[in-house]
Amino acid sequence: MVAIAVLDDYQNIALRMADWSRLQKSHRVVVFNERLNDVESAARALAEFDVICVMRERMPVPRALFERLPKLRLLVTTGKRNASIDMAAAKDFNVTVCGTAGGYGGGSGLSTAELAIALMLALARHLREEFQAMRPGGGWQTTVGFDLDGRTLGIIGLGNLGSKVARIGAAIGMKTIAWSENLTPERARERGAERVDKEELFRRADVISIHTVLSPRTRGLVGAREFSLMKSGAILINTSRGPIVEEAAVLAALRENRIAGYGADTFEVEPLPSNHPLRSEPRALLTPHLGYVTEETYRGFYGGTVAAIEGWLDGKPAGVIT
Repeated sequence: MVAIAVLDDYQNIALRMADWSRLQKSHRVVVFNERLNDVESAARALAEFDVICVMRERMPVPRALFERLPKLRLLVTTGKRNASIDMAAAKDFNVTVCGTAGGYGGGSGLSTAELAIALMLALARHLREEFQAMRPGGGWQTTVGFDLDGRTLGIIGLGNLGSKVARIGAAIGMKTIAWSENLTPERARERGAERVDKEELFRRADVISIHTVLSPRTRGLVGAREFSLMKSGAILINTSRGPIVEEAAVLAALRENRIAGYGADTFEVEPLPSNHPLRSEPRALLTPHLGYVTEETYRGFYGGTVAAIEGWLDGKPAGVIT
């Protein structure tokens, strides 16, 4: 019998999103709903487990944690990559790391693209304020929004997710411009966008949506200079990774009315601390990393997790990340 830990099941639904019955019949499966906040608490809680299952980047797995988990033999992450796992340490400690297929709207990226558009619409029409006004004792028509139809949508990173956002934007009536270091004009045209340079994108766009991976090259990609180029009525959407946008710079831009709004689903530190200054910004519309949090995505993720564990137990691990 092996001991299997399923981490960070915030909604307590992991065991309902896949068929764990075969594993539960012969092995010990324990679900953790609360976040293990540091290496010390994680090491104490997980010391007896042979298999650990992590959800995206919710809990980092650094070398210091591998050092404290002598029984660990298999680490399964949802998705095909996880930047918060120290892969060199996994190799050094002879831990197999597997990733799952599926997720993000069945692998299509649609769930995150939908959320990006939802944030755009909510900021453009001041939905948070109007929802609140409609509560008992509230007001009626307290704001004036703006149409997305006819506006310029700037996309940073025109890959799988960015292309889906571009298509939805086009259906609304938006004109799409795009930039990334490796994007060519031909590739942009194929995806219904005009390739522009980075500065032009920040100057022209009414709405900017970020869809690039976090890397040393993209960390801090959007900072004070980029905000200084934006229109005062423009909004920025980040459903990618928090560190791509410099938090100090976006806070300054909001406080000084240099942009109209910031819609963010991802943050430098997650969960976002309860006293974080972004929570107090009236034109910051924040969601708790919901881009992939849909039933379809979870079924893909947890179904893949079960398959990875069963394959490893049979001596045929699938989705091994090297």
